[in-house]
Amino acid sequence: MGATAMSNAVTAHLQKEILLDKIGEYNGITDIEGITVGHYTDPAAASGVTVILCPTGAVAGVDVRGSAPGTRETDLLAPTNLVDQIQAVVLSGGSVFGLSAADGVVKWLSSRGYGYSLTGGAAAPIVPAATLFDLERGYSAIPSIGPDWGENACNAALGKQIAMGSVGAGTGALSGGIKGGIGTASLTLTSNVTVAALAAVNSFGSTIDAETGRFWEQRAERENEFGPQGKRNVRLPAASVYGTGGHTTIAVVATDALLTKAQAQKIAQMAHDGMARAIRPAHTMFDGDTVFCLATGKHAVDNRSDTPGSLEAMMINYIGNAAADCLARSILHGILSAETIGDMIAYRDLSDR
Repeated sequence: MGATAMSNAVTAHLQKEILLDKIGEYNGITDIEGITVGHYTDPAAASGVTVILCPTGAVAGVDVRGSAPGTRETDLLAPTNLVDQIQAVVLSGGSVFGLSAADGVVKWLSSRGYGYSLTGGAAAPIVPAATLFDLERGYSAIPSIGPDWGENACNAALGKQIAMGSVGAGTGALSGGIKGGIGTASLTLTSNVTVAALAAVNSFGSTIDAETGRFWEQRAERENEFGPQGKRNVRLPAASVYGTGGHTTIAVVATDALLTKAQAQKIAQMAHDGMARAIRPAHTMFDGDTVFCLATGKHAVDNRSDTPGSLEAMMINYIGNAAADCLARSILHGILSAETIGDMIAYRDLSDR
């Protein structure tokens, strides 16, 4: 088979499989076995923390595309570096101050024996983190964020249902001048691999086309998940009272497929496509857009004979494409679920055209 024929066969196969993918049971990142999510929310401070726990370990990658990132332990995730697995990812409000919440997550995991084994039975958890800018949106310019917020978020990581909207890292989030928030979504692929995403949407760009008043990426909807709200034509506010100074959308995509660190990094890269489709513009000078990828390795890749080309490469294409779709849907769920806080007006409270 020639290169062009092979490319066409791979594209046709991918499109066929996409049509058959289904939303996961909870339509969230907790559809990945071994992952739980907890929030700590301070509405008065208009800030909070969201923790994605994978205590028994997950292979991880990361890709940073915004020009104003606030991160911790991301260099460790490079495929050339030593540690293979991590135990949590922290998404926080509070900008540079918010990264301190990861200290509480490290303490919480270590006290339970999760992490890199040390002599004497101690454990050193690996906890990368990313933060978004929500300063000056609450009762004080700097929220009282710290390690206790991270511990509280861990204690709240119970069950499969994930609270969305103005919670956790999405509490003080803004997106294109309207209220942002936490959103999540998942897909179960025809190969039985599950892919999911969780995003804290705090973008300089907008999820809404100003000409039509509709979501840029409304077409990403699966099984009527956005409901009537997602099909409105809304009137956007003239301008945000908070200006254009600080933003950042931070996210985690996850799969139960068995991936290497290099493959996890590639999935994180591909997932950014979903952010760019859902938010325009994305990855700006005012954003620190960062996507982590977690792979729990609980599901072996299916060796089906009908898959054209390299099975391994094809599955990375397939999982990466699904991760981008899940991230776009997560972003819209974050906007749809957000509630107005003070003068940060939520999508649900915008007037129709």
